Amino acid sequence: MIEVENLVKDYDGNRVVDNVSLTMEARSITVIVGTSGSGKTTLLRMINRLVEPTSGTIRIDGQDILDMQGYKLRRSIGYAIQGHGLFPHRTVAQNIATVPELVGWDAQRVQSKVSALLELFQLDPSLYANRFPGELSGGQQQRVGVARALAAEPNILLMDEPFGALDPIIRAKAQDDLLAIQRKLGVTIVLVTHDMDEAFHLADRIAVMDQGRIVQYGKPAELVLKPASDFVRTMIGERERPLRLLSVGTVADIVETGDAEGEPLQTTMSQRDALSAMLWTGRETLPVIRPDGQKAGLIRRDTLLSRAAGQV
Repeated sequence: MIEVENLVKDYDGNRVVDNVSLTMEARSITVIVGTSGSGKTTLLRMINRLVEPTSGTIRIDGQDILDMQGYKLRRSIGYAIQGHGLFPHRTVAQNIATVPELVGWDAQRVQSKVSALLELFQLDPSLYANRFPGELSGGQQQRVGVARALAAEPNILLMDEPFGALDPIIRAKAQDDLLAIQRKLGVTIVLVTHDMDEAFHLADRIAVMDQGRIVQYGKPAELVLKPASDFVRTMIGERERPLRLLSVGTVADIVETGDAEGEPLQTTMSQRDALSAMLWTGRETLPVIRPDGQKAGLIRRDTLLSRAAGQV
């Protein structure tokens, strides 16, 4: 758990982060969004003390981070940035091994971790371990960057616009990979982005920043249904709001009793993806199954369209 209390950061008399307080739950994904200059990156970098706070407190599992040595704190927290930040003169394996070697892991443990992470990110160690970053695609470089951030088995992963340099197709795949890995490893992720689609896709909770302050912090559904201000409403986007409503709900929320024909949908699927499937197949109804494969019922296209219009 990360607890931020009355956090302030001033630069030359300018307040960049202004009295921010929030709690980020363990094993969750918190996404910080805001326009350029809102203070979101500064807030992120104060968690691992790349930026020292002017005042206020940050606690990790109850311990004040100012009671820790900065370099030891940073080695215990994964950090991934836009453009991956790989060392161009080091191989993929050497890049991933950077922090484990710094903290004194033995060679066998390092090699085992490097191979395991490459396999986790679907990069065959026999093909990629000895390549240099310049020999990889942008998406592959980004995966190696996240693998390096996770190499020393941190409980926390900080990510600053990690997918901003990727094209839309690779970016979507990278986001899905991140969700799968977070579920597998149980790491607590704090991610900064200006992309609201990315925020809604990844976040358990979203913190919206404006002029150094948190103007709303809550679950994605709360932001869509009850935006705290015109700024939050603008960030969400009025035109996008119908699809956002569907993005934050699952099929399980609208399943009805009954049978239907067609390719079944999972109860865990978002309503937005369910509507896409129904429009693509031209179906008015589709069957729904639970993760264990048991029948759950059906959903109706009219119900989804009504929800998108805010009528239910």
